[in-house]
Amino acid sequence: MNNSDESHRSDDALVSEKIQVDRKVFFLDLKENQRGRFLKITEDVSGRRDTIMLPASGLQSFVEALHRIVEFEQQL
Repeated sequence: MNNSDESHRSDDALVSEKIQVDRKVFFLDLKENQRGRFLKITEDVSGRRDTIMLPASGLQSFVEALHRIVEFEQQL
């Protein structure tokens, strides 16, 4: 496990996925707190991190939008 993985704690995540693309690492953690479930997406580039939170109620719309983008990109 590298430093990036060690500093990424998904212990409290319901489920986690890790995606590596070139020098970027993306962590996708489904979590839950008193306000409900949410997807935490963290981008790590050489130790610099940016994070967004997506409420679980928006997951289906997010996935559908990603599918449309992938389909469009494949046509280019």
